[in-house]
Amino acid sequence: MSFRLITVFAAALLLAACQTAPEATKSTAGKGGAAPPGASTEQGAGGAGGAMPSVAPGTQADLVANVGDRVFFDYNQADIRADARTRLDAWADWLKKYPQVTAVIEGHCDERGTREYNLALGERRASAAKSYLMAKGINAKRIQTISFGKERPAVLGSNEAAWAQNRRGVLVVQ
Repeated sequence: MSFRLITVFAAALLLAACQTAPEATKSTAGKGGAAPPGASTEQGAGGAGGAMPSVAPGTQADLVANVGDRVFFDYNQADIRADARTRLDAWADWLKKYPQVTAVIEGHCDERGTREYNLALGERRASAAKSYLMAKGINAKRIQTISFGKERPAVLGSNEAAWAQNRRGVLVVQ
């Protein structure tokens, strides 16, 4: 009798654990950036699709929801693309709106190339974004750079769609 009761209880717990997560706790990883050319743009900043919850001004969540936190680069390049200029202009405006905010620009690469090469390329990408922001009037002391090279991919995969998402610069509020 006791074994049967334990078995029923364990089955109930197992079924409860399989329940779908509520909408508020589902991951939003990857949101907040303009998609690379050819990718779907449904999930961008301020996109349609339900009311966005209120976020505290001047926070990472505010940046992601209202501006977007990433820019993309072409293969083996650290040059600022035209679509990235638009995003970087928005970053500069956002940083001017919140002068107390400091940030780090992360440089990332796709998986191709050596670790050392990609760390250097990631640094050039982060530095290019920082230089652009400085030219727009943002004090260099407010922005640090770091390169993660190919060590932190946003999308797993060995194809152009994944690589395009991984060649990026990300603005992270401190």
